Amino acid sequence: MSAPFVLLGLLAGGPRHGYDLKHAYDRTLPRAKPLGFGQVYATLGRLERDGLVSQSGQEREGGPDRTTFALTEDGRRKLAGWLAAVEEPAPHVASALLAKVVVALLAAGPEQALAYLAAQRRAHVDRLRELTRAKSQPGATVGDVIAADYAITHLDADLTWLAATIERVATPHPGEPS
Repeated sequence: MSAPFVLLGLLAGGPRHGYDLKHAYDRTLPRAKPLGFGQVYATLGRLERDGLVSQSGQEREGGPDRTTFALTEDGRRKLAGWLAAVEEPAPHVASALLAKVVVALLAAGPEQALAYLAAQRRAHVDRLRELTRAKSQPGATVGDVIAADYAITHLDADLTWLAATIERVATPHPGEPS
């Protein structure tokens, strides 16, 4: 998961406390799975243990003391290395969608699989429309738009796969039971 590196990237702009980092993470990656407060603090603890961040002070903003963290030089080097590394394409297909279609074919037959594929296609189209609208909302940031574009591209690939799979399942193949 890239959460530790996103936190390091957020700290590259200056010291912050966990509460601020959590909200900045959610604002920066609005379409990603939200980061829980517990995960932020646990990640900061590991980053501090590994020498990538250090405590830089305490703040009190009308509530409890908040420890601020700053990026260390080792943290800057680690972040730079991560940013320079090319992400390898996923070596395996791990998708609940694929698993469900295969299991539907095995356990329930082509008719049930086709019904599931049609329902999934409708859900994908609905989500595609929602994301397309979100891109043009007033106040949409460049982060909002590129996150929506990323999701739209993946949904579009899924829709292409769904269409091809519907065609394959609907067309009986010699040697396979109908």
